[in-house]
Amino acid sequence: MRRTISRLKPLWLLPIFMGVALGVLSIFGAVPSFIGAVPPWLMITVIALGVVLSAVHPKAPEHEPHVLAAPVRGRWAALNTPGQQLPSHGTRFLGQYAAIDILQPTTPETPAKVRKALRSSSSEEYPSFGAPVYSMASGVVTGTRSRVRDHRARNTWQALVYMMTIEGMVRSVAGRGALLGNHVIVRHDDGTAAVYAHLRNSSLRVQVGQRVNPGDQLGEVGNTGNSSEPHLHVHLMDRTNPHAAAGLTMTWDNIAKSGEIEPSLAEIAKEPESNAIRSMPRNGEIFHA
Repeated sequence: MRRTISRLKPLWLLPIFMGVALGVLSIFGAVPSFIGAVPPWLMITVIALGVVLSAVHPKAPEHEPHVLAAPVRGRWAALNTPGQQLPSHGTRFLGQYAAIDILQPTTPETPAKVRKALRSSSSEEYPSFGAPVYSMASGVVTGTRSRVRDHRARNTWQALVYMMTIEGMVRSVAGRGALLGNHVIVRHDDGTAAVYAHLRNSSLRVQVGQRVNPGDQLGEVGNTGNSSEPHLHVHLMDRTNPHAAAGLTMTWDNIAKSGEIEPSLAEIAKEPESNAIRSMPRNGEIFHA
């Protein structure tokens, strides 16, 4: 039942989106007359139902983390990581229970996380942009998307507000492609499936039905979908359809945690929660793969 409800999440988000829109319209006295004829109790019930159902997601049984190879090479930093807490992204939506975001450490030329400017930074200004992304395990490619353009970073105040309100809500309703951007889904030989998201436009090296092995390049790091700057998002699931999948925990067997904190992520570098996967880097921690 949870999987069926989760598949329909974009539908459950519609009444929430409608409620927010009506709230904004009411401020300006612009609510359509036909909406005013709907009983308030009915409106509230529909919106509340959407809130409740949109929070329903599949859960996997307790299990040991699946051991995989890291999807990158070199020096990287982690954020929103299962090495900090679970759920790592604060949600189980799209099988993201133990997802991790990684980016390359900043250089003197890397744009600030937030800056005062009218226009945000281009993706090409970030060191992670264009870095190779590799398969974490053997399996078969079951899903791809490759033609979404790379957008500018969301590193101005106005861009951040836009991303966290209008853009975020619209992408959630639009579905997985709008959230993941360019992506690859691989079904592993053990039945698990991995998602590699926010990949660079036209960078995919694989196609549906193709077999891959650990270390095979899938594409390049980009800035597509629900992304504030170029980075790689990966997570492990118990099936290939993210809307029906339960998230699974994983660990990488070919990384060395440095204990060093990326300066731009120092504010979120805290002691891990008790349910964190200690073999994975915590928020802000730099690791080598």
